[in-house]
Amino acid sequence: MDTNIVWFCVGVAIFTCIFSLFIQLRNDISRMNKKLDKIAKHIGVDTSGECNDEELKKLILEGKKIEAIKRYRALTGEGLKEASDYVNSIVIKNEKV
Repeated sequence: MDTNIVWFCVGVAIFTCIFSLFIQLRNDISRMNKKLDKIAKHIGVDTSGECNDEELKKLILEGKKIEAIKRYRALTGEGLKEASDYVNSIVIKNEKV
């Protein structure tokens, strides 16, 4: 019976430590993101997610989605899924117009 109480206390202590580390990491990441946004703004990098590149627009209008995705990734540094989602959203907007 006493060993169960000891193990429970050890478990609670471990959980508390892990939870506090998680909170600290989340706060650190938030602080770093704010600093990165300030740096990006200072050097003139657009962080809005919008891309106003004429070549990209031309590729999308010509139906060259793969080339447009490659171009968007090269311009923004985004991943494949994000680039594909962005290009597809532009294609859908153009189809509705």
